[in-house]
Amino acid sequence: MKITVAGNKKEYEDGITVAELIVKENVENPEYVTVTVNDDFVERDDFETTKLNEGDAVEFLYFMGGGAY
Repeated sequence: MKITVAGNKKEYEDGITVAELIVKENVENPEYVTVTVNDDFVERDDFETTKLNEGDAVEFLYFMGGGAY
């Protein structure tokens, strides 16, 4: 099946989960990543059970703190 990962179309096996995709994509600091599928946030507790479908668009997001002195 074809999905879009971080703006790039890629081929993966049917039924891949968000957790499996994180491993296959070698996501840096997976414990801090936030994932969206088709612009909807996926809860961390659902990574293992959320299966991706043909045509899905997945983004890996990192929120960083910062501010003024």
